[in-house]
Amino acid sequence: MNQNKRLQYSQDVHTVRAATPTSGTERNIDLQYADSKVIGNGSFGVVYRANLVHSNEDVAIKKVLQDKRFKNRELQIMRKLDHRNVVKLKYFFYSAGDKKEEVYLNLILEYVPETVYRVARHYAKQRQIIPILYNKVYMYQLFRALGYIHSIGICHRDIKPQNLLLNAQTSVLKLCDFGSAKMLVPGEPNVAYICSRYYRAPELIFGATDYTTKIDVWSAGTVLAELLLGQPFFPGDSGVDQLVEIIKVLGTPSRDEIEQMNPNYTEFRFPMIRAHPWSRVFRARTPADAIDLVSKLLKYTPDARLSPFEALAHEFFDELRLPNCKLPSSNPMPPLFDFSDAELAIDPQLQDKLFPKYATQQQVCSTPSLATGSMENFTGGGNHKVEPEAKGEMSSTSEHQERVSTELDNRKKSSSTPGGGLEAVNTATSSVINTSSVANTSDYVTSSAPLQG
Repeated sequence: MNQNKRLQYSQDVHTVRAATPTSGTERNIDLQYADSKVIGNGSFGVVYRANLVHSNEDVAIKKVLQDKRFKNRELQIMRKLDHRNVVKLKYFFYSAGDKKEEVYLNLILEYVPETVYRVARHYAKQRQIIPILYNKVYMYQLFRALGYIHSIGICHRDIKPQNLLLNAQTSVLKLCDFGSAKMLVPGEPNVAYICSRYYRAPELIFGATDYTTKIDVWSAGTVLAELLLGQPFFPGDSGVDQLVEIIKVLGTPSRDEIEQMNPNYTEFRFPMIRAHPWSRVFRARTPADAIDLVSKLLKYTPDARLSPFEALAHEFFDELRLPNCKLPSSNPMPPLFDFSDAELAIDPQLQDKLFPKYATQQQVCSTPSLATGSMENFTGGGNHKVEPEAKGEMSSTSEHQERVSTELDNRKKSSSTPGGGLEAVNTATSSVINTSSVANTSDYVTSSAPLQG
């Protein structure tokens, strides 16, 4: 390192005793970092951007309060992960807090400068939507990440655009923030109050505690729908309102679907709302294969949703498998098809569909005109509504059931069916559902779920 760099660091160098993350071969090393500054914070703790002195590499340091009685679940999970589309844990160390016996865990992670959320907001401010090819590239990498973590039993439980890190130059996407993640064990109860509201699967709203990794698939479906639409797809103001938003699109779940989401929630009296045609939920120029994929991800019945690898094989991503496919920026595509043997073993029958077939060498990847189309009737813009965090409000099953049923049964359903987009869905159901009156209700339809991990 040159002398100027040393002088620059001289006032802001921190030396720590850090450990490497590899299980079974942990090594302790003296590590120096500098130029740390806060880039994020929340109830979990603080995230800093810093520079490793020995390598001149930028990193993110996530600092969280450590409960001495327990192992940190996020650390245990991060030490297991090794995938191109998952943010990498490089080192970790512990530090003392200001209070006596207060200890903090510090995770040193690779630094990725952008997020899908910020990119989407950038386009929204210009009253545009993200080019469809970028949507394909981003979602493909998300499904690769989900396929990988699900194959080793890990459920992320907080998939949202803010947790999708993005290198804007290479378009490489990395899934981050495993603070809510858990290794799911069949038959072992889990907390239902999980996942940011807009992206929360309906079985969680119904209070299910024996859910599966398919809750991540639902969340991914809502992310895809948001990128296609340019605004949150199910923007509920509360848990009950979230269910109302879902019902406005998918219709009232059947008794069997509710039983599949939560067998303990069998008594219900929801008035019948018919599903809104998917073709009228999105704008007219939205590609049919994109709508088809969304429809196969957003299913009430968890087992009916596509698996991540089934999603990768969907025709929506066929464009990525064409020869000479390039991004609208003319930059080369990020690595998409470097599957490991372990990945290919997840669903062997899909292998033929996953890899590009360059049989027709004249085919080239194109970007539809939708890519730079202006957003008609766009309501997001610079006032993009960030989903609220869970607030922990609970009340009885019967009380929530009565609230939802009352809101859905207030008025007779309108017989007219308007044009396209979410505004059309809202218009078509406004005479049935008065969402503003449930805005302050609790975030759950049931409170029977014990608050286990």
